[in-house]
Amino acid sequence: MSAKHFINDPTHLVNTALLSIPHTNPSVACDLENKIIYRKPNGSAQVSVVSGGGSGHEPSFASFVGHGLLSGAVAGTIFASPSAEQIKRCILHRVEKQKGVLVVVMNYTGDVLNFGMAVEKARARGIEVDMVIVGDDAGVGRAKGGKVGRRGIAGTVLVQKIACALAAKGASLREVSDIARLTARNIVSIGSSLSHVHVPGRAAMSGDDELKDSEVEIGMGIHNEAGSERRITDLPGLVKTMLSHCLNTADKDRSFLEITPGDEVVLLVNNLGGVSVLELGGITNEVVEQLANDWKITPVRILAGTFMTSLNGLGFSISLLKVVDTGLGSGKSLLELLDAPAEASGWPAAITTDTWRKQGIMFVPEEQGDGEEIQPNDLRLDFALAKSTLTTALNRLIVAEPEVTKYDTIVGDGDCGIGLKRGADAILKLLERMKKTDDALVFLQNIIQVVEVTMDGTSGAIYAIFLNALAHGLRQNAPSSPQPITADIWAKGLESSLQSLSKYTPARPGDRTLIDALYPFVKTLSKTGSIDAAAQAAEEGAKGTRGMKASLGRTVYVGGEGWQGVPDPGAYGLAELLLGLSEGLRL
Repeated sequence: MSAKHFINDPTHLVNTALLSIPHTNPSVACDLENKIIYRKPNGSAQVSVVSGGGSGHEPSFASFVGHGLLSGAVAGTIFASPSAEQIKRCILHRVEKQKGVLVVVMNYTGDVLNFGMAVEKARARGIEVDMVIVGDDAGVGRAKGGKVGRRGIAGTVLVQKIACALAAKGASLREVSDIARLTARNIVSIGSSLSHVHVPGRAAMSGDDELKDSEVEIGMGIHNEAGSERRITDLPGLVKTMLSHCLNTADKDRSFLEITPGDEVVLLVNNLGGVSVLELGGITNEVVEQLANDWKITPVRILAGTFMTSLNGLGFSISLLKVVDTGLGSGKSLLELLDAPAEASGWPAAITTDTWRKQGIMFVPEEQGDGEEIQPNDLRLDFALAKSTLTTALNRLIVAEPEVTKYDTIVGDGDCGIGLKRGADAILKLLERMKKTDDALVFLQNIIQVVEVTMDGTSGAIYAIFLNALAHGLRQNAPSSPQPITADIWAKGLESSLQSLSKYTPARPGDRTLIDALYPFVKTLSKTGSIDAAAQAAEEGAKGTRGMKASLGRTVYVGGEGWQGVPDPGAYGLAELLLGLSEGLRL
């Protein structure tokens, strides 16, 4: 292994990856000598659709071989076209030829030449073969593309899916070729990436070629080719630029396709390999919202996932297909062919036409709400003082977030500080809009509702349980007539909530958790009635977790060095909040 790859030998990597495909789809076979994945004969004659290109774009194209999709795929080495001989053998010996063969290839010089040579050799043998070249990349404008034209990128998979679905219905070679060309003419795509990819067996790119932190390359190709520009921007700004390159008809260099708000459009958001599923979801939502808000386009189909990669490229591409009439009648529209089932291990879309047709049906969700109302109480507080004190404490916690996060990165999963800050930010927003009240329980219950919604994970649950128990404890110790809440009542409420919390967590002082700060705070406040002394006790308790062996939480099984030198992140964060309360009362 290397620092970048589990398999660093590119030849071994490509070969073993190809060998894996029949394991995941028993309807296909592997000709390893020629790097061909092909469908096993099933006795049904149809037009065969063949594609391929350099390896490194998986699941394109080898994992798209199967019923309803490709008949065969030919792989080159990483980012390099397969040879004409490999492709010829696929056409002549690995796929059905009775009804003809369509070759679909992306517009790269090596691919066009080698696939074209194989097509001509097959024709010379008397086989009916046609070839469609897909160039959908708006990242390459007319001036830069010159005679070569646009590169082929992820929009190619839509051409393949639609053409293959028509072939599966028994269409002729001419019909399948025509619909492939029709689809290709109505697609525009663009990709962007935060970094170049590292190719196994090659030296990593460095120096001026590599992107700087926060810099994105707009229009980057799927083989590390340069894009149209580099800039520092956020996701909304990036998507805005990408969509403009695809849709702005005033940009004569890049306006390859006119799409109006009245057109039906298919959206494909493609992961270039290194974007998490979670983040791709956020990217997809941003694209959909900008299409609706800025371009008045609501896609009739949205495909989001990993279709054509650039190895583990830290980027994504956007493809837009304008839906046009195929002229082929019922069951053979672009959308119906796109929706048609496919039995290929790499094709992730599984939503049926009937389900898509229901997307416009009005759905009114059931009203949420449990009918809970905040009951008034006789405990009174100074709203202005409570608001200012809590604001001081929350701001201190927010300032401490980077330190909490640093500690949690060493001993946990790094989310403790972010969770605390998220809760603090939400409570601050609540304080800005909260109606003035002198009811201590109403004030506290409003905060509890925010904590329950905005803070997740273990710490969020502990805070929510503790605060709910505190509200119950304060209500039990409330006077029979309106009176100011005292330190003694706070202390009794806190003692009660600490006892309630112990029912739900086995954590006790000495277990290296936030209890190491909470417990001394509550006990000291009960004993002294002093918030300053209690906050200092919490701080000492948090400091005491340095070097303490954990009995609970992720620290128990997190490996690595350095945990002995840092406090428990939850205890540290709570102590900062409590010190902030003490500080706020002194102001």
